[in-house]
Amino acid sequence: MHRFPAVSALALAAALFALPGAPSALAQTPPAAPAAAPAAAPAPADPVLATVNGQPIHLSDVQAAGANLPAQLQQLPPQELLPLIVNQLIDRKALLIAAQAEDLQKDPQVAAAMQNAANEKLENAYVQQKVAPQVTDTAVQAAYKANYAGKPGAEQIDVRQILVKTQAQAQAIITELNHGANFAKLATKNSIDPNGASTGGELGWISQDQMSQALPAFATAAFALKTGQYTKTPVQSRFGWHVILCEGRRTAPPQSFDDAKGQISQQLADAAIKSTLASARSKVTIQVFNADGTPANSPANSSGSESGGTNVNLGQ
Repeated sequence: MHRFPAVSALALAAALFALPGAPSALAQTPPAAPAAAPAAAPAPADPVLATVNGQPIHLSDVQAAGANLPAQLQQLPPQELLPLIVNQLIDRKALLIAAQAEDLQKDPQVAAAMQNAANEKLENAYVQQKVAPQVTDTAVQAAYKANYAGKPGAEQIDVRQILVKTQAQAQAIITELNHGANFAKLATKNSIDPNGASTGGELGWISQDQMSQALPAFATAAFALKTGQYTKTPVQSRFGWHVILCEGRRTAPPQSFDDAKGQISQQLADAAIKSTLASARSKVTIQVFNADGTPANSPANSSGSESGGTNVNLGQ
């Protein structure tokens, strides 16, 4: 679960006493007293920072709201951020009270939306509960030792590219290369890729799996080249037209644990989500109907269903 690093409980609590109108640190310090005087009561662990019609807003509410703020706002000093969040929570609480006073929650559309939101939270909590225990540090380390440690990495190629807007421009560049022009100089002169153009079109070492996910046609063309070869026909992608040069091939070194752990965690999570969905479907009776109300022929409770767009925050 995403934490709120910029504003810790301690920092927010400290900021509380720095707000205008709040008791200052000096005011909180009593004058010298005899040794027998009772000690001051400790500050509450989750103090109330405001109330709206008697309903409290706690420090923990502020922290939870802060975790959803844009990163730029989270970098504000706590003494500036705290009153902003408190006022936002006061506004939300006041709006909720006003809506409840008008029985808006009884409106059928509003009630349905509220129920859908509650159902989605419950579904996500269930998946989180089932998936998280399968994506532990121990599980990730075990998967790394079994599938990555000491094993050679994927084949990689060292690539340069020239990216232009039209097929005709790309073909003209290929003609220049055929007559001996320097690839890097042409990339610097013609490529519309700002990063690549500044380095003569250098993209560095890439693996086919890595590139295939983003630009499948580019990956297929690039990995068909031998060292020193460039594409003889332009390659189209969603970014434009590419001319590609292969400058070398290698087998990537074994991935370190730090490099692989993110990928492993995602693989374990995907497998756990798929298993959780299959288990849930196997425990219910499912009927699917066509738009005209007639029963559909294909079964819907297949255990091989894909995980779809389910996203799980594993707190890692």
